[in-house]
Amino acid sequence: MAIRAIIGRNAPQWMIALATTHDGDVPLFLQPLDGNSSDKVSLLAAITTIQAQLREANAEPGVYVADSGIYSESNMRQLNEAGVKWVSRVPETSQEAKAVLQERSEQWQTTEDGSMQWYSRVMTLPQGTERWLMVRTQASQQRAQVSLQRQVNAAQASWQRKCWHLSNRRFACEADAWVGLERELKGKPTWLEVRGDIVAHPRHASKGRPRKEASPTTHQWQIVATVTVHQQRLDEEVSRKACFIVGTNELKSAALSNQEVVTTYKEQGGVERDFRFLKDPLFLASSVFVKKPERIIALSLIMVLCLLVYRLAEFRLRARLAETEQTIPDQVHKPTARPTMRWVFQCFDGIELLHVQTSTASLTIVLGLEAVHRLIVALLGPLYEKIYNPSG
Repeated sequence: MAIRAIIGRNAPQWMIALATTHDGDVPLFLQPLDGNSSDKVSLLAAITTIQAQLREANAEPGVYVADSGIYSESNMRQLNEAGVKWVSRVPETSQEAKAVLQERSEQWQTTEDGSMQWYSRVMTLPQGTERWLMVRTQASQQRAQVSLQRQVNAAQASWQRKCWHLSNRRFACEADAWVGLERELKGKPTWLEVRGDIVAHPRHASKGRPRKEASPTTHQWQIVATVTVHQQRLDEEVSRKACFIVGTNELKSAALSNQEVVTTYKEQGGVERDFRFLKDPLFLASSVFVKKPERIIALSLIMVLCLLVYRLAEFRLRARLAETEQTIPDQVHKPTARPTMRWVFQCFDGIELLHVQTSTASLTIVLGLEAVHRLIVALLGPLYEKIYNPSG
């Protein structure tokens, strides 16, 4: 379950609270929200409403999956007290999260394909006991590496300028020079190393070139500093930035294993695909100018009903293709058992009806049907076959 979609740019913005199934991304719950609604308030209210409706229908409540917008001490306490099972991204702003991310664990577990690693911790928090999983994927590792490399390039150039300006200064004594260097090093990233050497410059009382036997009356001190990258610390920082925390209040691994927690959280992308459907330019959501709340609610209902029909048809077709072990060609003419309904609709573009009317009879003929169209119609069921079969 994921909630939050801002709809409309020219119109007053509003949000939609949307809950979908794990299989098929079929919408189950809709609630239009004000564009200024807080995630922490609206997400909790949506879950509470869904839970009440499921109890009234004597339905088995599942596990609610949401992004970090729902996670707060008060929200988690309310959900725990209500017996709601949840999986959520844990924000990295709390002291507990920062401490866990700084840990160096040797208990990493890896998926079979090597694309993801994780280890778990049972956390005792003010809102209750939770199971946290520190997760690291190949994709997050690559993103962290690219992002941090940009920071390294900028930071290294900035600190080299600082060191150049520092080298142009002269200090009255060696101690002052070291103090000046220490002062400049404040705020330096841990993966940067600045090494300084002290150079003494003799000073004479008289101007001009001194005599060979003349002794300097005093010295001025200069710092010559070099900036380098500590590669080991940089690699550790990349690994830390690549990690994120997924939490759940389901403490029994038998009911929900560590890998299932992670994959369940990552698969909430289905609701984001539904939001993309709702915000597609073909829906003209950015051109809506209705202002009354009643009309916005009605428009939201129509949009989600369209999404419901779309997802149910897509789920039915994919399920029938899997059952019969058949495929249809995709956009590049390769076989697929998981087509999108948008592609299926495009396949049926150009199908026409020919109505033949005579004095004695009338006949309707469907023109343009090919083998792939007949296969799709047959998989969807007798009702669809009846619509597309010629009738007289």
